[in-house]
Amino acid sequence: MTTPEGLLAVDERTARELRGLARVLVRSGYADHAAITAALTEAVREDAPAMDPAALVPLLIGEAVIDLDAEAAGWPETTAPNRLDAVLDELERRGLVVVRYTSDHHAARRELEAAADPKGLVFFTDTDVWHAVDFGMLELKLWHPDTANVAPGEPLLDDILALLNENGLPATFDEGRIEVTIDWQRRVTL
Repeated sequence: MTTPEGLLAVDERTARELRGLARVLVRSGYADHAAITAALTEAVREDAPAMDPAALVPLLIGEAVIDLDAEAAGWPETTAPNRLDAVLDELERRGLVVVRYTSDHHAARRELEAAADPKGLVFFTDTDVWHAVDFGMLELKLWHPDTANVAPGEPLLDDILALLNENGLPATFDEGRIEVTIDWQRRVTL
C-alpha cells in the first residue's frame, strides 16, 4: 500500500479510518468521483481538521484506485457483482422496484410509492455495500408493495432466493433481510 505524505501527519488510527472510507467508497462502484470527493472531504474535516482536504482527498482516492486496479487484474471476466446486477435486472423485468445504493429506506420507499403497480421493492443502502466490500455479505431488503417486510415461506421471497442461488449468489433469509454471500469485485472507472 502506498503512503500518501499527507497521512503521515495524522495518527495511525485516523489514517486507517480515512483509507478505509476511501476504499469502500471507491470499491462500491456506485459512487461517482464527486460523491467520493465530497464524502472524504467531510471525513477529513471532521476526523483530521488540521489537514487540508484539497491535498489529502486526491491522495486517498488515488491510493484506493491503485489498490483496486492491481487486484482487478486477477479477477474473472464475470464477477459476483455482475451476476447480482443480472438478478436485479431480472427482478425489475418481473415488476419489482429495485433501488441500488440508496442513502436510506426512506428514499427507497419514495421510489416504491412513485412506481405504477409494483410487485414489491428490493433495495440496499450504501452502507450495505460497504459491508459487502469489507465482509463479503450484502443485505437486501425485500418489501411488499405496501412496505410490509416479506416473511419466510412467501412465494416472492422463495422466488428471489432461488434466483440468487441459481446465479451463484448464495443467499438466505435471516431476521427480515436477505443475506447474500458475495465477493465484491466491481470494476470501477473514476
